[in-house]
Amino acid sequence: MQKDKYGTILVIDDNEAILTALRYCLSGTFQRIITKSSPDSVLTILNQEVVNLVLLDMNFSIGVNTGQDGLFWLRAIRKHHPELPVVLITAYADVNLAVRGLKSGASDFITKPWDNDELVRKLKDVLDAADDMATLDEMETDHIRRAIDRCHGNMKLAAEQLGITRQTLYNKMKKLEV
Repeated sequence: MQKDKYGTILVIDDNEAILTALRYCLSGTFQRIITKSSPDSVLTILNQEVVNLVLLDMNFSIGVNTGQDGLFWLRAIRKHHPELPVVLITAYADVNLAVRGLKSGASDFITKPWDNDELVRKLKDVLDAADDMATLDEMETDHIRRAIDRCHGNMKLAAEQLGITRQTLYNKMKKLEV
């Protein structure tokens, strides 16, 4: 998807200078940039605003650089807004932390200091990938095909595994052109 400007990004970082730099860096890419210096209100904001992407710092506790704060808030966001892409950003990056973040549902991981062009490219890639979501009919078709394959073409068994009658399976196959 190519577009002039993407929607709204929520940037959460406890360093005001970082927030200012990111506002400047991202102003040509996003229609709206919401910045917060604390993650405490993130769930409230996400319930009140249409946000397309969250850029979340990993550390908010003074003197603690483990990334646990970011992982906590990432899990909270994913629990309440599972489809919302979250990109983690930190100055204290290591491979293990990046892997933990990605396994917890982060869409990507960025280290500080960042390269502006690379940051913008990664954020656009994440949003473009989110827009490539399959339709419900595509997902249902794929699910039916996998069930039939798993049952080696046995339609009665496939229908049982899908929790529907064989006739309903045939009707869905006809409608979805499986």
